[in-house]
Amino acid sequence: MTQLPGLLDTEAIRKDFPILDRQVHDGRKLVYLDNAATSQKPRQVLDALSEYYERYNANVHRGVHVLAEEATALYEGARDKVAEFVNAPSRDEVIFTKNASESLNLVANMLGWADEPYRVDHETEIVITEMEHHSNIVPWQLLAQRTGAKLKWFGLTDEGRLDLSRIDEVITEKTKIVSFVLVSNILGTVNPVEAIVRRAQEVGALVCIDASQAAPHMPLDVQALQADFVAFTGHKMCGPTGIGVLWGRQELLEDLPPFLGGGEMIETVSMSSSTYAPAPHKFEAGTPPIAQAVGLGAAIDYLSAIGMDKVLAHEHAITEYAVKRLAEVPDLRIIGPTTAEDRGAAISFTLGDIHPHDVGQVLDEQGIAVRVGHHCARPVCLRYGIPATTRASFYLYSTPTEIDALVDGLEHVRNFFG
Repeated sequence: MTQLPGLLDTEAIRKDFPILDRQVHDGRKLVYLDNAATSQKPRQVLDALSEYYERYNANVHRGVHVLAEEATALYEGARDKVAEFVNAPSRDEVIFTKNASESLNLVANMLGWADEPYRVDHETEIVITEMEHHSNIVPWQLLAQRTGAKLKWFGLTDEGRLDLSRIDEVITEKTKIVSFVLVSNILGTVNPVEAIVRRAQEVGALVCIDASQAAPHMPLDVQALQADFVAFTGHKMCGPTGIGVLWGRQELLEDLPPFLGGGEMIETVSMSSSTYAPAPHKFEAGTPPIAQAVGLGAAIDYLSAIGMDKVLAHEHAITEYAVKRLAEVPDLRIIGPTTAEDRGAAISFTLGDIHPHDVGQVLDEQGIAVRVGHHCARPVCLRYGIPATTRASFYLYSTPTEIDALVDGLEHVRNFFG
């Protein structure tokens, strides 16, 4: 195996992930390079989910019997782990959702229903960027349509980075919320958080950061980001599907109205009115994703034991190697930054005039799993005049050998299509 500085002991790590031993298509070894869509799960997470259902399954917060108390302790223990993982000042700032999309929708709806000074209305502006995942575009479009607010956005440079040359014109005194991605899921770009947050704070705008492609790959410190809200999802960071997180500043969560109504989020209910429980429960109506939260807690234990700084160093080495090897493939064009600096571990590309879906299908026949399409970021594809891309994305168990397999696979694709 090619040796690179900064690599983790992938041989040992891969033993924790049963699915990586799979063979597909008549005995081909699985090469999994679709981690930006979802990561694989280690045995420690699978065992935690199984143990929960086998020994502790009960609804939380509502029962006095032993199973209910144990399930509640596990669920709330997962909240403690998330708070520590992101350096939240308080565990009560951690809200469990079903995914990052719901987290972002939660913020948008809170601001649409809020009183002053947070309310978004026809006299205010919402700012996003052209590189956002649809989950950080559509909720704001809906809010703008409902309230009459003006939706604005930062464009992209030819190199796949945000064009902040007119930042003072885009973020103005009318701006109520600036919502942007920390790491692009299609371009891999790591965005300049400090400059955007500083301008937003100058005009008194709130800041929401989509950290779905950051939380799995690098240390995440919500206090250092100085944002007001940070959203991410569990299934991209070794956790199960069906669990997301919204972190929000305590004073905002106290002042803003709930998004969903139902059981658990209330304090008192009469036929004429209701009062609400304090955060975070105010925003967690109904039976929450209990087992999924337990699984996320186990994933955080797993990642923390390795060290997120080491995960970041490993992925930087892998990405640097991938950029170098992909540059050797004739007719391949990387969409986004073409160096490993200030970019995450997802690389989107085109291969001559071969459609990305054809590229992905031929790679799959060789056991190589990549993503094809617009990756829920269609405005990026429109910006660069392409119908779609092929995306290879890496994680803590990715190896240089898998990069070599991808490059060999792409050569096979070129030969296949002449």
